[in-house]
Amino acid sequence: MKKMIREFIESNFFYSFSRTPVAIGSFLTTTILILCALAAPILAPYSPYDPATLNLMNGFSAPLAPNSFTGDVFVFGADDQGRDILSTILFGMRISLFVGFSAVLFAMILGVTLGLVSAMVGGVVDAVIMRVADVQLSFPSILIAMLIFGIAKSITPPEMRNQMAIWVLIISIGLSDWVQFARVVRGSAMVELQKEYVEAAKLIGVSQFGISLRHVFPNVLPSVLVIATISLALAIISEATLSFLGVGAPPTQPSLGTLIRIGQGFLFSGEWWIIFFPSIALLLLALSVNLFGDWLRNTHNPNMGIK
Repeated sequence: MKKMIREFIESNFFYSFSRTPVAIGSFLTTTILILCALAAPILAPYSPYDPATLNLMNGFSAPLAPNSFTGDVFVFGADDQGRDILSTILFGMRISLFVGFSAVLFAMILGVTLGLVSAMVGGVVDAVIMRVADVQLSFPSILIAMLIFGIAKSITPPEMRNQMAIWVLIISIGLSDWVQFARVVRGSAMVELQKEYVEAAKLIGVSQFGISLRHVFPNVLPSVLVIATISLALAIISEATLSFLGVGAPPTQPSLGTLIRIGQGFLFSGEWWIIFFPSIALLLLALSVNLFGDWLRNTHNPNMGIK
């Protein structure tokens, strides 16, 4: 273990990271936000999902100002239902991060599988997969996600729609984001298939599946992980966009996008804090993840960073 830690500290990757303030700042911000979301039940002053703890008299309480009726003080204020904004942000980040990570994982598994199959099989299979990818790239991903979400929700029984909304959202975003994984994996795999070690594996009788799993996939994995990091920020933004439009997370499980949609209705009536603080949380989360993903991409690009 000590040897591994020493090798990591002496690696070019850590050298580049330790001398890039943007990478350090974005990594620390992302880590803090994720830890805060995971520890929401401990850190949150109130439980926004427990009706017994809500008091409508606390509705529209301003930040750090004692409520005129109850005397309660909320750091970020309270919304129309009397829910503590800070608590809803912490729990809302859990939903946003869960949807983002799950959607990226689903898109990564689907895209890597189709990319490897396309490269290994070739021919008609390769042409069909790549033409489908090209067609999907011609449409904005958010529109594709909305279409898939609408179709999936229409075939879901009405009594199960709220319970299944999060999973439908994950599938919708994942199906709209698999293309970039498939294209990158296919291109990298086709390069790897031309190398001598793959030819040697074929000569000794290793199957196509064995070659793709043991030899090709490990070599394309770094590129896949870089894309996944960047896709995470896009997935979080997609979830927030869908929830803001009212076709995402249900009000009973509010994400950051749902909180922003709720706050938007009170923006011009003076309760600015209901939309301001969730928007700042979403901005910090998406920006920090995106900046760290950009640094990873530049680091693994031989023309732009240290490989």
